[in-house]
Amino acid sequence: MNWSAALPTFFITLREGVEAALVVGIVFACLQQAEQQRLHRWVYLGVISGTLASFVVGLLLNLGIQGLQTSDLLYAPVFKQLFEVGLGVIAIAMLSWMLIWMTRQARFLKAEIEGSVKTALGEDNRAASAIFSLIFIAVFREGLETALFIVAKFQEGWTPVLGAIGGLSMAVLIGMLLFKWSIRINLSKFFQVMGVFLLLIVSGLVISALRHLDAAAIAYTQINSSVADACGQGNTSCLLGAQVWDLSGILPDRQFPGILLKTLFGYTQKLYFVQAVGYLLFWVVVGSLYFRSLSQPTQLKPATKVN
Repeated sequence: MNWSAALPTFFITLREGVEAALVVGIVFACLQQAEQQRLHRWVYLGVISGTLASFVVGLLLNLGIQGLQTSDLLYAPVFKQLFEVGLGVIAIAMLSWMLIWMTRQARFLKAEIEGSVKTALGEDNRAASAIFSLIFIAVFREGLETALFIVAKFQEGWTPVLGAIGGLSMAVLIGMLLFKWSIRINLSKFFQVMGVFLLLIVSGLVISALRHLDAAAIAYTQINSSVADACGQGNTSCLLGAQVWDLSGILPDRQFPGILLKTLFGYTQKLYFVQAVGYLLFWVVVGSLYFRSLSQPTQLKPATKVN
């Protein structure tokens, strides 16, 4: 089993899971303070429903890819590659946006959640549904990002899913340390370190998405004889331009440590010009926005202890 495939989903699920755990913990603390323990079950239902919903979405997307892979349609290979390109682009956009947005909004997180809970408790008839919706959206949002990443990045069986389970378990443990046992953790440092890991992992999606786009073009030229020569002889690359390096003889990406670098940081033994440009542009745009957001003061302190 290729355990290196589990590492990216572990790191992503850990970070996204801690974000969701913060929301859940703050809501629990607010309900405890307001002596509304009767609403605790709606928090649990929101967590379970959000987790299941994100799992179902990921499963449906994966079934779509598998269906295209086994389809007898003439252009199914092209559609499969384009489908993976679309998933990759969506995953890149969502993970990047959430990373930057969460970093900028972190100092307002506790106040916003407490305000939402206070508003919900002020409406007796809708308190349960409002609490459920708040938790469901928070958990589903983080779970959906992870599901998109797993489907966009991997086709390697259940190994990435095991990494996601491990990351989620660690996130639950951190949430309990913070809110149940009042253990002090420097959340600002945690999110900064995990943010850099997330940037490295997502930047690898840029290379992967471009590779799938190129594969779609190659598959199309192989199917359609009228454009058979559009990609040149050999069809090693169609849209990616000149080759920047070929390290297959020195650091193959199917053997350790190359496979670890590939799964974590998007390393590829054969890198092309367009991939290199896309990778650098991602760091110039998204990376610079993220590191600028770190200069803003944050307030990532857990609420009071939940009994």
